[in-house]
Amino acid sequence: MFKTPIGRLRAIGLYEGISFLVLLIIAMPLKYYADFPAPVKYIGMLHGVLFVLYILALAHVTFVHRWNIIKVLGAILASLLPFGTFVLEARLRKIYN
Repeated sequence: MFKTPIGRLRAIGLYEGISFLVLLIIAMPLKYYADFPAPVKYIGMLHGVLFVLYILALAHVTFVHRWNIIKVLGAILASLLPFGTFVLEARLRKIYN
């Protein structure tokens, strides 16, 4: 899965999406309802690193496959919405496999 630019984008997108959901569903409620902010610090940092890797993978795919601005903006939007990267991964799997 990591051998091609699309494969890297799909894999990193899945990890980034999982980290986003863990941040929203587990870490944030622990911070605000249980007064336990530590998970937000560490999961937030991990999510930030994965988001940067996602943007770098997206840039690589954009140059290799000559994606237009609409596809790039769609992929960026997918990273900002819960479950968005999962939908993107499924579409990329259909198109590029």
